[in-house]
This record gives sequence, structure tokens and C-alpha cells, in this order.
Amino acid sequence: MTEIMIYSSGSLFCVGDGNSDHYCWQRPEDMTTDRHAYKIDPNPGSDLAGETAAAMAAASIVFRRSNPAYSSELLRHAYQCSAHNLIHGITLTCPSRVIVIMTVQINRTSRSYSFLTRQLFEFADKYRGKYDSSITVAQKYYRSVSGYNDELLWAAAWLYQASNNQHYLNYLGNNGDSMGGTGWAMTEFGWDVKYAGVQTLVAKFLMQGKAGLHAPVFERYHEKAEYFMCSLIGKGSRNVQKTPGGLIFRQRWNNMQFVTSASFLAIVYSDYLTSSSGSFKCAAGNVAPSELLSFAKSQVDYLLGDNPRATSYMVGYGNNYPRQVHHRGSSIVSIKVDPKFVACRQGYATWYSRKANDPNVLTGALVGGPDAYDNFADERENYEQTEPATYNNAPLLGILARLGGGHGGYNQLLPGMYSLYTHLSRMVLTFSFTRIPSIRMIMILAFPAVVVPAPNPAIKCQDLTREFCFTASSSSPITIEQKMTTSWNDKGKTYYRYSIVVTNKSNKTVKDLKLSISKLYGPLWGLTKSGNSYGFPTWLSALPAGKSLEFVYIHSASPADVSVSSYNLA
Repeated sequence: MTEIMIYSSGSLFCVGDGNSDHYCWQRPEDMTTDRHAYKIDPNPGSDLAGETAAAMAAASIVFRRSNPAYSSELLRHAYQCSAHNLIHGITLTCPSRVIVIMTVQINRTSRSYSFLTRQLFEFADKYRGKYDSSITVAQKYYRSVSGYNDELLWAAAWLYQASNNQHYLNYLGNNGDSMGGTGWAMTEFGWDVKYAGVQTLVAKFLMQGKAGLHAPVFERYHEKAEYFMCSLIGKGSRNVQKTPGGLIFRQRWNNMQFVTSASFLAIVYSDYLTSSSGSFKCAAGNVAPSELLSFAKSQVDYLLGDNPRATSYMVGYGNNYPRQVHHRGSSIVSIKVDPKFVACRQGYATWYSRKANDPNVLTGALVGGPDAYDNFADERENYEQTEPATYNNAPLLGILARLGGGHGGYNQLLPGMYSLYTHLSRMVLTFSFTRIPSIRMIMILAFPAVVVPAPNPAIKCQDLTREFCFTASSSSPITIEQKMTTSWNDKGKTYYRYSIVVTNKSNKTVKDLKLSISKLYGPLWGLTKSGNSYGFPTWLSALPAGKSLEFVYIHSASPADVSVSSYNLA
């Protein structure tokens, strides 16, 4: 295990040695391995410091609404590394396994952090160099092959996204060509190589009309982002390799990390295109946003079991999943069952070499996956295929959240719109690629449309300022109730989120429901648009008796007019 901390000296420390960690096979409760500390200050480590700044900037977006003070604190520390305060739990680039506690607790007995003396981003940019040149033990496990320029651009992009500070937009424009942002045509995205992520995020800024004088440079970022997308769907001039069963294949050792990270970028870019009513052209023809979404779904379907082996590569999902995972805690009996101490090397002899199923099921873990020919050997020693990693799982959370929202586009370009999906995406997009093999996060996912219990009939319909409820006549079998659930201000403009609950009051099933929605000036989630009307989302074909369907929309106006156009009772 490896931990990172920034101490009062301002130095960035990496704690842990991959060689000594791998020497033992023990439960976490039994570990007595020495913890070596390494630092990059005053030694260079631009990729480490830049990546940390990006992670903290992205996290500030996640907490902006629920905890504004904490969000500001995160952004402050994305800019600055305090010379007077101790920051705990900031996860940085490091070898071996990493314990991550994303809390950023400040030692408040120290001096005020109003004037912090060192900026992470400026440190990364001023003292350029690869972190594994300073922390050489990292080279065996997490070598920085791509260098540090991609992390510097990655940090600048996220700092601009979080702060809207023109300085970082200028950095992207002034350094895009020289640092490879506009030059590298990528067919992979992962914890080491961030270029495709940078290119996709900058393409968003261009679509939002924020490029200004940097538009020609941002167009070149944009072209490279679309080169990556074309390669994923097999329509580019150079395409990613795929197995006979259709899975992206980059390398034998933990290939699944590239599958989930690339698929995540594809759905993000799909929504960018949908938001701008755009499409793009590949060498083999035009591509609609829905094609990228379908591609991502095909990859998720494969890893969950729709493949030649009918194997789910998510532990615990389905009937046929990996039973001998390359994972210490999973492979050794729980300390609650047998508290007897497991010594460092004893674990290898007693547990690692066992030809039996794991005593503890690592539910939800995504393993490395099959080889280039869809073959897979479920053996604990086969670490290339059976080892799980959170940089496999983290992008997958974002993909599942998006796929759970159906096929109608999510507006990712609307100013000030921070849907839960956007929060999750930004968190995952940053944290999953910081060389972190063990992330502890708790997320609550709320999908845009779900079947919920019927509303309380005692609730009266009210017409309030910015909160509106409309109920159909008592003779109608379908009622519609609408209310404003939240609002926020962005650049002097107020945006409102409305929730609409459609309830089937009859004792029959409603089918072929068509809703008419007018005076709608923003994105909507949870329904499928067909012509001038809206119907059930793709995953719902009917509304049973007494059940309700909820959908939401966001715009900067009074409530839209929602009414029932037609339906059938069966």
C-alpha cells in the first residue's frame, strides 16, 4: 500500500515501496511492512503535482453545491501547497497500492491559509521533470512513459473548468502545440497517457464558445479528440484493436482499464455533441452521437457477460465470474473467521497458491479481463488477467450512471448545470487516472427516471412562484404533478430544476403514453422524444396501475407546460 501526504515543509511525499509490498501476501490487518517515504520537492515531479492539482480542481466541482466552503478549500489547494499547513489524504501519483482518503483535512491550529506560499500547478510547471526520475522505485510498477506534458495540460484544463480563470485557458492555448496537446493522435486513454482526455475537455470549451483568440489551437485539440473517437468505433484511419468478440484490446496486463476509460470518454463526447446538435466525420463516414453511446454500451455488455465465454468480468455479477481473484484480502480467510496471524511469506504458501475459490467475494471488482482472442484463465497467479484495480472500476461508474439515463442527450454545455451525472463524471474522469489502485469513495446515484410509489393523494396542487404543481381532473386516469426542486445562479442568470411525476391512477396498465411539453428551454432527462411529443424512456414500455414515472428538466424560466396527448389502457 502507498500513501501520499503534503507536509508543512511543502514537500510532496510518497509513502510505500512496491518491492517490499509485493514481497508479502497478507490481509491488511496483518501487515507489518516497513513504510518508506519519498518526496519530489525540491526534486521535480511535474506529472505528480500536475495530476494532483487536476484532481483537487475536479473535486471542487463535485462539492460546489453540497458543501461550498469545502469546494473552495479544495480549489485553493489545487492552486497552492501550503507552507504552514498539513494536508492529509491527498492522493498523488505513486507506485504500488494506494490508500486514498479524499478528505483534505487542514490543521487549523496552524496559521491562516489565506496566503499559501507554493502553488502545485506552478511548481509542476516551473520545475519540470518526471516524478519517477525523482522517485525511482516507482519505475517498476507505475512508470511515467508519456512524460509530464499531458499532466500539465490536464491540470490546466481542470483548473479552468473549476475556476473559469482565463490564465489556465491561455495556458492551454499557448502550450497546446509545443506540449503535444494538439499533436498527439491517440488511440488510448489511461492513468499514464492523458492526451485524449485533455483533447476532449478542450473540445468542450471550444463548443461552449470560450476559445476566443485561441480558437485555431483549440480546433486542433478538437480534431485530435475526434480522431480518438473515430478509432474507437472502427471508422478512423488508425483504429484500436478489438478481440473477435468486440472488446477493445490494448495489452494483456489489465486490459480492462483501457476499455472502461475509453468508453467513458466516448459517452462524455457523445453528450457534448448532442448538446451542440452536432456530429463529426471520420475517414469512413459521418458519426452521430448515438453511435458513440452504442459503442460504450457494447463494451459494458461485453464485460458483464455478453461475450464468447459468457463470462462476467465483474466479480459477483452473474453466475459465471472470476472466483480466484489476484487480491490479498479476497484470497485469505476473514480475520473475523480466523483471527490467527498470517505472516508475510506464509500467505503465499497457504493462501496464494491455493487452487480453490476465494473465501471472500470481492463484489463489484472489475478484473483485468481476457486476452486478444477472448481467452481467460481464472487463476490467482494469473495477475495479468485476474487482478482488479479501481482505475478499471472508476470510469465504469460514470458509464453506468450515463447509460442508466437512457438515450436522450444530456446537456453538458449549459452554463452552471451540475447534474449528478456531471458531478460523477468529473470525479471519475480525474480520480480514475491518477495511478490509484485503491480508491475509497461513497457515491449516491440518482437516475433521471425511475418508477416510484404513487404520490400521496392528500397533497394539494399549488401554484407557487417558481414552484408549480398541476393535477389533471379527477376523472382522468393519469395525473401530472410538477414542482421546482432546486435553483442556482450562474453569471447573473438563475437556473431551475423541475421534477415531474406522472401517475397512473387507474387499475389498468398505461401503454403508448405521449406527453406534450411546451415552453421548455433547456435539457430534459427521463423521456424519449419522438417528433413533437415525448414518450416512455427506452427502458420502460408501460406504467403499471398505481405506479409513477418521474422525469426532470432544467431551464431558466417558469415551469414548462406539460400535458397528456394520448395513451392506451391495457
